[in-house]
Order: sequence, then C-alpha cells, then structure tokens
Amino acid sequence: MIQTMQQVSTIKELRAEIKAARRQGKTIGFVPTMGFLHEGHLSLVKAARETCDLVVMSIFVNPLQFGPNEDFERYPRDIERDSQMAAGAGVDLLFTPSVEEMYPTPILTKVSVAHVTAPLCGASRPGHFDGVSTVVLKLFSIVQPDYAFFGQKDAQQVAVVTQMVKDLSIPVEVIPCPIVREADGLAMSSRNVYLSAEERAQALVLSQSLRQASAWLEEGLPLEEIKERIKRMIADKPLAEIDYVEILRYPDLQPVENETSGQAIIVALAVRFGKTRLIDNLIATIR
Repeated sequence: MIQTMQQVSTIKELRAEIKAARRQGKTIGFVPTMGFLHEGHLSLVKAARETCDLVVMSIFVNPLQFGPNEDFERYPRDIERDSQMAAGAGVDLLFTPSVEEMYPTPILTKVSVAHVTAPLCGASRPGHFDGVSTVVLKLFSIVQPDYAFFGQKDAQQVAVVTQMVKDLSIPVEVIPCPIVREADGLAMSSRNVYLSAEERAQALVLSQSLRQASAWLEEGLPLEEIKERIKRMIADKPLAEIDYVEILRYPDLQPVENETSGQAIIVALAVRFGKTRLIDNLIATIR
C-alpha cells in the first residue's frame, strides 16, 4: 500500500508526526532543502528511502544564510511543484514552514563553526555558514533524525555540518551523497534557472575543468600547476568571473602543505556568470 505524503507547516504539527513515528520504532531520514527541487534533491530522497523507514524533507529558504546583496528575494520558489516532486520521489513528511514560523522573533542565538568556514564560500560570503549551521541545528532539533542527507555539490556545507554534529554530540549521522549532473556535465542547482543560454553554455567549463583536474592529478602534476591551469581554462570564457579556484585538504579545508600520496583533497570552484554564482568541486586523492 502506497502511503500518501503529509505536508505540515508548523513545528508543532511536525513534532507530533515525528513522535508518532518514533512510537512505532521507525528510523527517520531527513533531507533539508531550500526547495525548487531537481534531480539532485531527489537523489537524496532515494538514498534516505533506501536507509530509513520515514523520510522527512524540509523546504525553507533560510534568510540567515543570505547576505544583504544576495538573492534571497529572487531565489526560485514553487511549493506546489516541489510538493508534487517530493511525493513522487517517496517523501513521507514534507515540512514547509514560513520565516515567521522558524523565526517568530529576531533570533539572538547563532551557531558558528570555525576553521572549515574560513576559506572558499566562507571567505566570499561572510556570515553565510553561521546562517547554515544555525538553521540546520534548529531543523535537527525539530526533526531529531537518525540520518541527514546532504549533496556533495555543497562540499563545504557537508564539512561544516559534519563538524558541528561532531563537536556538539548531535545524535545524527550525516550522509554525503554524490553530485548529480545534467547530461552535459553541469552540476544540478536551483540557481541554474537564472542562466541565459549563452551563460549556461559557458558554465560547462566548470565540470570540464574538473575532469581535466582529475586527469592532471593522475599524471602527478603539482597542485599549484593544476590550479593555474584551471584558472586559465575558466578565464578563457568571456562571461566567467572567477570568485575562487582552490585546492585544499578535505574535509578540514586547510592548505595542502605536503603533497603526500593518498591525501584527500578538494578542487573547489566558484564562478559567476552574469548575476548567477555557481559552485562545483571534485574530491580526489593525491597520487
């Protein structure tokens, strides 16, 4: 028998459903999102479905993680479409709170994770990860999942949340899931809808440069040389404006001091095409 997805918008309703599931001994998997769902999100639901008895998804565009000149107001939203996609993917419980429900009064508490938030998006988006970690901790407190599923496209976010869970002894296992790409290689993102046809065509340089980086790593090229080659590839696209190209240790996101064989690294990119900022990455090991 196929169970119909339930959609709730208040913390009280959600907690009542979670409590009922716990009484039945169900394991709970959680997929936090900001909505405008795509196949990347649905792959997280699939992983949760395979692991857990009850799959909870949240859709909440969190104002705390947007800077003053960022795209909070224009971030794509379509709850009706998202609800249909979530139900089709196998979500049992969809949580769609308003900003007022999540933050009924100005929030005076924030969660700040050090070190792993300093480079990459943390450097170019000050305060972003405080907003991420604060809302994720709040959602973990509300849902109390056994497992939480995050896409590896936001690899720094995965590292930040994993560190927070470890430091604060939160009883949830963070499950990173692989990047899902379009047929032509572009990493799936809700922000891809902003791209013009020409911007989207040039944005393919991100995945192309990462494929080249993988080959260069196999050849044993020095990391600094790989980084410079990637920058040249991207700069060759006239609409591309590089925010960063970095190669760091993963998951602690510290500089690679000694290029020792077997060390895990991340090749991380953030590039603007017009008004749209895209990120992509490759997690690999030094040969």
